[in-house]
Amino acid sequence: MKIENDGNGLVMRNKMSTAVAPGLFAGVAATAIALAPAAFGSTGSFVNQPPPPPCADGVPCEVVGPNGVAGPGGAAGAVPGGPGGVAGPGGASGVIPGGPAGTAGPGGASAAVPGGPAGTAGPDGASAAVPGGPAGAAGPAGASGAIPGGPAGTAGPDGASGAIPGGPAGTAGPGGVTATIPGGPSGSAGPDGVEGCIPGVGCIG
Repeated sequence: MKIENDGNGLVMRNKMSTAVAPGLFAGVAATAIALAPAAFGSTGSFVNQPPPPPCADGVPCEVVGPNGVAGPGGAAGAVPGGPGGVAGPGGASGVIPGGPAGTAGPGGASAAVPGGPAGTAGPDGASAAVPGGPAGAAGPAGASGAIPGGPAGTAGPDGASGAIPGGPAGTAGPGGVTATIPGGPSGSAGPDGVEGCIPGVGCIG
C-alpha cells in the first residue's frame, strides 16, 4: 500500500484485499471504522473522495484505505489470511499467519517461526533456540549454549565451563582449572597447587 500525488490530491494505490486481520490490528480497525464515513462518503469509493483536511504542513493528517491506515501515529495494514503489520513510535511488528512473526521497539526485538527457531534481543542480552536443537543466551552476566544430548557450556565474569555428556568436562576461573574424562584422566590446577589422576596408573598432588 502506498500514497502518490497525481496532481489532483493524494490518491491511495491499494495492492491488498479487503479486511484487517482480527486481534492483532483491533485498535487500528477501530480507528478505520471511526473514520470510514468521512473517507468513503456516499459514493462508496475511496479513490474518488476529496482528500482529508490538511495539517499545518499542507498534507492530509491521516489516510484511511480498505486495507490499512496511515497517519502521524503510525501505519498498519493487512492482507486477509496473509501478512499483516503495524509500525509507529512504539516500534513495529509483523506476522504471517502460521508463519514467521516478529516485533521490534525500544525494548528490543523478537522473532519466531512456529515450531522452528525463535530469538530475542534487548538491553539485557540476547537468546535464541531451535526446538529440540541448539539454544543459547548472552548478556552482561555472560553467555551459555547447549545442544540437547550434546555439548554445553557457559562463560562469564567468574569463569567458564563446558561438558560433553559422557565425555570430557572442564571449568576455568579465578580459582583455577579442572578437567576430567570419564573413566580417564582428571586433574586440577590453582593457587594451592596441582593434582591429577590416571586410573590404573596413579595420582599426583
